[in-house]
Amino acid sequence: MAFLLRVELPDVPGSLGAVASAIGTSGADIHAIEIVEHREAGTAVDDVLLDLPPQVLPDTVVSACHRLDGVRVLWISRYNAGASLRLDLEAVEAMTAEPKKAVAQLVELVPVTFRCDWALAICPLPDGGVERLAASDTAPDLPTEAVRWLTSVERPVVLSELPEWEGTVLAAAPLGDGVVVLGRRGGPAVLDSELARFGHLCGLATAISAAAG
Repeated sequence: MAFLLRVELPDVPGSLGAVASAIGTSGADIHAIEIVEHREAGTAVDDVLLDLPPQVLPDTVVSACHRLDGVRVLWISRYNAGASLRLDLEAVEAMTAEPKKAVAQLVELVPVTFRCDWALAICPLPDGGVERLAASDTAPDLPTEAVRWLTSVERPVVLSELPEWEGTVLAAAPLGDGVVVLGRRGGPAVLDSELARFGHLCGLATAISAAAG
């Protein structure tokens, strides 16, 4: 069963290794670790994606971490997105490896990262038209009215105004002057955590692409 552990620890060499060892001795398997932030107080906050076998309780992992000096578990909870944290990191690596193709890389990887059927990126043109920046293999053509509405998206959202795709779960996030849309035929619904991750990756793609010129 997948869990996501957020832990605060001293921002010094060896701390993360000690936490990883403690988690391992508790019986949990670590799949990925992501540094969330470095704090001015000399501490860091990391997210740890881990798998707990049925006989290991979350409290066991928490207790193992709390035995370490200066380590505090902020929270631990079920992680419905499974191992997608690892996939997020792989997406970032792919985008940074080819910065000028960051948008295309993002769109290609969204279906795998978010277990959806398709993704596409569009951008409005000065003449009122729309440029299709990138699209996965099975991405549909968007009706003109839907395109006009989508290009006004200012934050990650779950879409509910596209009746043309009844039965398909849709979400969109800003991408510079454009937008990225993902679709899941028949669901499941896009979770708040998935929407936040989607928006974060789109923001990274925007920054990486802009830096590459």
